[in-house]
Amino acid sequence: MKKTLMALAASSLLAAPALAEDVKLGIILGFTGPIESLTPDMAAGAELAIAEVNAGGNFMGGHTISSVRGDSTCIDAAAASATAERLITADKVSGIMGADCSGVTTAILQNVAMANGVVMVSPSATSPALSTLEDNDLFFRTAPSDARQGQIVAEMLMDKGYSSAAMSYVNNDYGKGLADSIQANFESMGGSITISASHEDGKGDYGAEVAALAQAGGDILIVAGYLDQGGKGIIQGSLDAGAFDIFFLPDGMIGDSLGEAIGPDLDGSIGSLPGTDSPGAAKFGEMATAAGFAAGPFAAESYDAAALIMLAMQAAGSTDSQVYKNSLMKVANAPGEKIYPGELAKGIKYLRQGLSIDYVGASAVELVGGGESAGNYAEILVDGGKMTTVGYR
Repeated sequence: MKKTLMALAASSLLAAPALAEDVKLGIILGFTGPIESLTPDMAAGAELAIAEVNAGGNFMGGHTISSVRGDSTCIDAAAASATAERLITADKVSGIMGADCSGVTTAILQNVAMANGVVMVSPSATSPALSTLEDNDLFFRTAPSDARQGQIVAEMLMDKGYSSAAMSYVNNDYGKGLADSIQANFESMGGSITISASHEDGKGDYGAEVAALAQAGGDILIVAGYLDQGGKGIIQGSLDAGAFDIFFLPDGMIGDSLGEAIGPDLDGSIGSLPGTDSPGAAKFGEMATAAGFAAGPFAAESYDAAALIMLAMQAAGSTDSQVYKNSLMKVANAPGEKIYPGELAKGIKYLRQGLSIDYVGASAVELVGGGESAGNYAEILVDGGKMTTVGYR
């Protein structure tokens, strides 16, 4: 009898699943700095995906996932790298959803993530330079490169009858890369950039910058900056001086806080932002509202970034970046069962059964090349101080 009980106990231990673990996912975004009004919804988007997977209960045989937030500042490479180092070495995160701005994303990738072999999936770092940067197959992004946005901006300007434009860009990797892309595409279509000049964030007065832009002139002023600091300052300075009254706002300038700060003088301005009218986008909007946050700029891409990391872990059967990095492209693309927001448990189930999935997500994500988002864009019109989507490209 004693031997029988011991045998039963032994067989029970063998049949029992491995002890559940808490897998940590880092969320590194600029909670302070020039896009701080955007990042709460971005973080909420990523954490919505985490909560959804946890609610399903079958991730990696019963493991749970928790998020660990860190501040990238968006602009301070040293601070962002220190944050990433803490999350990786002290908090032991198994992947990073982030970072957000291109300069700090590059710094974290080169200084921390590659050295520690940790996967990063950025929802908003769009510098074309990241496309060719050595990354040991650790870096992916769910927002398209500004090489693509430059084409979209140029097409919109030409379609709306603007043949000349002045341009002010934030003096960093994002601003310079986007400005170069816009200028090359606009001029190839017959447009004229009268001046392309940089500005710094955090200044109290942009009078000198505005004077140079006004002297060059143009039908419209393109402001390739950040909505909470320098970009806002350039716009307000231009309005105060009577230099320009219509603006083109690329993605870093899109957010209702800008309309609230500038007021009705911003009405009529246009812009571009990664976005899609896919069924997944609509579903994510409903889920975000129910969860108490806005499906604002880059929130959908943040949900998708976190979801891709977790699905890749499940597909690989490992939370080790060196293992699951090879599964990210597989779960993001066809062939396989299409997975939309609200269906992450279904995706986990299919992967557990050894089946393929094609993660479409909230932003109709499709990864090409070395982990680039193919990318769709929303056309934005400022109306009544609000950023309104009026079409897609």
